[in-house]
Amino acid sequence: MGEKFLDYTLRIGGEAGQGLQTIGGALAKAFSRKGFHVFTHQDYMSRIRGGHNFYQIRYSDRRVTASKDSVDILVALDLNTIEIHRKNLGEEGIIIYDSESIKKTFESPEFIDVPFKKIALDVGKNRVMENTVATGAVLGMLGTGLDALEEILRTAFKKKGEEVIEKNIACAHAGYDYAREHCPGCEKSGLSEPQDRKLMLINGLQAIGLGALMSGCKFYSAYPMTPSTGVMNFLASKAEEYGIIVEQAEDEVAAINMAIGASFAGVRAMTGTSGGGFALMVEGLSLAGMTETPIVIAEVQRPGPATGLPTRTEQADLLFILYSGHGEFPRVIFEPGSPKQAFYLTNRAFEIAEKYQVPVFIQSDQYLGDSQWTFEDFDPEKLLYNDYRLREKDLKGVEEYRRHALSETGISLLAVPGEAGKHLVVTDSDEHDEEGHIIEDAETRIEMVRKRLLKKMPLIRKEIEAPLLYGAPSPKVVLVGHGSTYGVMKEVVDLFSGEQEIAMLHFSQVYPLPERDRFDYIELLEKADLAICIENNATGQFAKLIRAETGFGFVHLVSRYDGRPFTVENLKEELHAYI
Repeated sequence: MGEKFLDYTLRIGGEAGQGLQTIGGALAKAFSRKGFHVFTHQDYMSRIRGGHNFYQIRYSDRRVTASKDSVDILVALDLNTIEIHRKNLGEEGIIIYDSESIKKTFESPEFIDVPFKKIALDVGKNRVMENTVATGAVLGMLGTGLDALEEILRTAFKKKGEEVIEKNIACAHAGYDYAREHCPGCEKSGLSEPQDRKLMLINGLQAIGLGALMSGCKFYSAYPMTPSTGVMNFLASKAEEYGIIVEQAEDEVAAINMAIGASFAGVRAMTGTSGGGFALMVEGLSLAGMTETPIVIAEVQRPGPATGLPTRTEQADLLFILYSGHGEFPRVIFEPGSPKQAFYLTNRAFEIAEKYQVPVFIQSDQYLGDSQWTFEDFDPEKLLYNDYRLREKDLKGVEEYRRHALSETGISLLAVPGEAGKHLVVTDSDEHDEEGHIIEDAETRIEMVRKRLLKKMPLIRKEIEAPLLYGAPSPKVVLVGHGSTYGVMKEVVDLFSGEQEIAMLHFSQVYPLPERDRFDYIELLEKADLAICIENNATGQFAKLIRAETGFGFVHLVSRYDGRPFTVENLKEELHAYI
């Protein structure tokens, strides 16, 4: 197995219901608490039991931002896992399995037979503890110790009592000791622990939820839809502590209209869904546009059309979100490339939505949503919070309040109905005048379109940050991407940097595109010998947006649209056709 592993990948495979997330989640936490950087991703089917799923963990003493195809330890909970993933095993890789459970024995040296079931029954007196045995066995192979896992088990089973905790800890030790005793070469695999540091482990959906929480969100409504439900689950877990109302609506039509109503009534509000659910929200989006009601929408993509692949990933909703809703009104689209970006961009989404009274999207996908990353911290000092909502004390001196009053910026005073003192707050989904009453004359219509759209958008564009340039400052090769391709592009740039003047241009604030006066990213692309747009969709939707908005057309596209994310090796191989 080699002496020291600074970049190590584990894959746990089996059927839904076998506890892959239990094992994978415990290992990811254990590594992060030891001070290792961690990146995880999941591949799972849309069924409660059965089918083939896997949970992958990559950990290192340096930051890692994507998954690899090559596997160092494969934990096989069924025979299918061995048949599918054995080909991905690295040169010194090992497969651990329970021959009794899978009804087959392997004599090859890369296999280690660990009796998960027997140990669980002998030590824990309950087969349900097989996963704890497996987790301990993996840590035993690596020689990392069990102190972090013991802490995790105590927290996980706190409500079940001391007996359950002690039995699980005993099972973990039994699995650990068995692996150390029966793994040839494992005595050389003990990892030197990295510098003493505390790392947080968080996925993209949790980061969006945390960003909403820290931005003062007080109302979240949604209908559960994979892969967006994690945002609702996170906020629901914090609802009592932080005074948030989380409403599981009867459908997505109700969800967006509830959020619009809550926002109109005076609180920061948000909704979330995936593509199919957002199709039902489109009329509500137009309502928010017409009434100038601030709202943040998390749209977490999965492959379509229709039900598509419910638990897979894709970046195919960008143009749908961009052009959704009837009529013309402003919207803003952010696409984070990491959980850290998701945290800060959700905060920025609330700031832009409240300031300009427009809908703002946090668009992500299953890959980023479910992937866990490690970070030293998130800095709350960088968060923005400006209360643009006006109540009676704020309206002193205002003789006549008009909800849609014309202004140089297109922004009107945002008063809270019922808390505006003598003032009445009126709006309407029909075209309306400054007071909010229905009109049909041409002159008022022109003024209101100018107000809502033509005056606001140039101001919003000035607030959009330039794309991130990572790599060579004057590159000959530029990889361009948006959203969740950030991590894999970054690692591939590092791999090629020794032989190429190469850089990555990553967009996380994708619409409106940033102005070019601070950083002319189009000039950079035009000067490069090779510009390649990398996307998880079939038609190059972001490349189309760039061309429509700037006139720059990509000659080369690298696309993946099988429902799976790019891996480091996969993207590197794709790029060898050009570089």
